[in-house]
Amino acid sequence: MLARIALGLTLVLAAATGAAAQEPDLIFKKSTVWRALTPDDKLAVYGLDDPVVEGVACHYTTPERGGIAGTFGVAEEVSDISLACRQVGPVKFKQKFGQGDVVFSERRSLIFKKMQIVRGCDVKRNTLVYMVYSDRVIEGSPKNSTSTVPLMPWGTEVPPKCGEWINQ
Repeated sequence: MLARIALGLTLVLAAATGAAAQEPDLIFKKSTVWRALTPDDKLAVYGLDDPVVEGVACHYTTPERGGIAGTFGVAEEVSDISLACRQVGPVKFKQKFGQGDVVFSERRSLIFKKMQIVRGCDVKRNTLVYMVYSDRVIEGSPKNSTSTVPLMPWGTEVPPKCGEWINQ
């Protein structure tokens, strides 16, 4: 019985950390709830580069719980996450991708909840579409945020067509 529980926890933790190929950069944090003897609740802003699409960066803001549970890393974080993605240079695709591929994933509770940023391509508008959402093994969460990056010329560089880089 204990071996099954340990195996299950190992698989869950491996799945939660496996999709995160890069660590996001912390830009800043801002306190939202003051707590006298434990860390405050905060909003944290992070930045990350799309690992497949060079020239696109995303920033997301996520709440981080303080208090005793937050101090020990066992607080279940809420699902309110905002997202903004922009073209920050000439766009170059490193490889083909699937609609809804995970760009970044992060654990939001000890076992059951994780946040994911996924990417797709609106072929008609030549626009990359990013969505952040949190999911929970048992009940899920409808909270999400979407950001779009229309592929534009950068200097003299003509933008690629994202539809040519989708796995069929």
